[in-house]
Amino acid sequence: MKLFFTVAFLFAFIFQGTSQNKATNNVSHPNVHKIVVKEVLQTTSYTYLHSDEKGKLKWLAIPKMEATAGETYYYQGGVEMGEFKSKELNRTFDSILFLDGVISPDIVEGGKTSVTKSPEKSKTEDVKLNEVIEPAIGGITIKELFINKVKYAGKVVKIRGKVTKFNSQIMGKNWIHLQDGSGNSGEFDFTATTADEVNVGDVVTVEGKITLDKDFGSGYFYKIIMENGKVTK
Repeated sequence: MKLFFTVAFLFAFIFQGTSQNKATNNVSHPNVHKIVVKEVLQTTSYTYLHSDEKGKLKWLAIPKMEATAGETYYYQGGVEMGEFKSKELNRTFDSILFLDGVISPDIVEGGKTSVTKSPEKSKTEDVKLNEVIEPAIGGITIKELFINKVKYAGKVVKIRGKVTKFNSQIMGKNWIHLQDGSGNSGEFDFTATTADEVNVGDVVTVEGKITLDKDFGSGYFYKIIMENGKVTK
């Protein structure tokens, strides 16, 4: 009988500890959503996750990463878009939530008090273009822009480069990543928003106003960005 009560006490202690951990996690991360992946669709720049959140199915879009059905992730925030058409998939989503990344279960369930999104960066943002693109007439290089960013803040500039990444109609804008072979220390990939469309591999010139420390919300923060640029080829 004494052994029975000892075992029962141990089980109760373990269960109480587990419940307290779960409660602590919920308090630590009140705005974190849990999903289970049901289907994965891959494109050049994005990974689309058809996910189950508390029995409700929804589509999420995140920067390209490896993912498989059955995996569990967490996320925060996001920008929801209705009637979003993916040209690569030739498919229109009734509703889709764009995120800047998902959170590993190890972080949330491990009891940490802060969470960090963990998308895999696009290779185009990590690998420098192995060729030199001549600047546009009256334009500047990406290296010059990064070195003297304060000088160009609020000014209209021209940047000529090769399109390394293109995302269509995210938050109502097209997003272009350009490289011209200049720059170093990770400061060689330049982002511009535009209403124009381009293809990866195109060499184009974008002209527009430079903005520093632009925060679009939901994790879309840029130290340097050109907004509403005009594209010429």
